[in-house]
Amino acid sequence: METFVFFYFASIIVLTAGFVVALKNPIYSALALLVMFFHVAGLFVTLHAEFLAIIQILVYAGAILVLYLFVVMLLNLKREEHFHGQFIVGLFLGCVLFAEAVLLVLKGETTLGENLADSAAPIELTRGNTESIGELLYSTYLFPFEVASLILLVAMVGAVILTKKGILEVKG
Repeated sequence: METFVFFYFASIIVLTAGFVVALKNPIYSALALLVMFFHVAGLFVTLHAEFLAIIQILVYAGAILVLYLFVVMLLNLKREEHFHGQFIVGLFLGCVLFAEAVLLVLKGETTLGENLADSAAPIELTRGNTESIGELLYSTYLFPFEVASLILLVAMVGAVILTKKGILEVKG
């Protein structure tokens, strides 16, 4: 049953990712991206990473997708762009990757999986995902977390300054 659920989520993710790139209307592309984000969150749930699933929905399906739609609406694209020969190259590379995936599935044996199955003992989980991520984030990765926070703060202040400057120029 778990394999079926994984292949369902994986196939929908690959299909909608293709739609994101292939659809000409950017709004339809954004809707396909939304479906993809929800299915990635579903994969996180099957891995018992509920916190990451919620973050996936809140950050990516909420904030990033809204930002993407805001940029699309701001640009107001009216003309179509033609990609010269990229479709053929992309189709060829997609077929090569698909053939590799089929060969890996048909081969069905990996030395890593066999070694892990033999030597892995059951692991007792003493705490949840959220606690583990929080402890790791605020201990090992504290400096990169603070740098990312500072970069986001500078970007937010810069956006406010640019907006205020634009308002003053329009009025004056």
